[in-house]
Amino acid sequence: MAEAEAMYRRALVGKEKVWDPEHTSTLDTVNNLGALYMVQGKMAEAEAMYRRALEGKEKAWGPEHTSTLATVNNLGVLYADQGKMAEAEAMYRRALEGKEKAWGPEHTLTLDTVNNLGVLYN
Repeated sequence: MAEAEAMYRRALVGKEKVWDPEHTSTLDTVNNLGALYMVQGKMAEAEAMYRRALEGKEKAWGPEHTSTLATVNNLGVLYADQGKMAEAEAMYRRALEGKEKAWGPEHTLTLDTVNNLGVLYN
């Protein structure tokens, strides 16, 4: 995983230089780094990356864009893993509402968030 982190960091530095810190491609790498930190158990770092990605995606694409909603869902997973159930539920509900509008209630990506809520309520 150290190798993965080094590659993500290298990509992030390069993208920030070539484009800028708020470019959507840069934000995708920020989101990926957040996911890696979560797997590594670096929860504070993961949250910081997810928050940065979310704020940038909301500015670039808006709060209901599917890429924005993916990061919202990721924050829900992070909060659930930390036992922050109210925060997790808020993120999952936001993601679910947006995904239902974007893809409909029966789309598999919508149903993934429905499943996440089910796990949370269990």
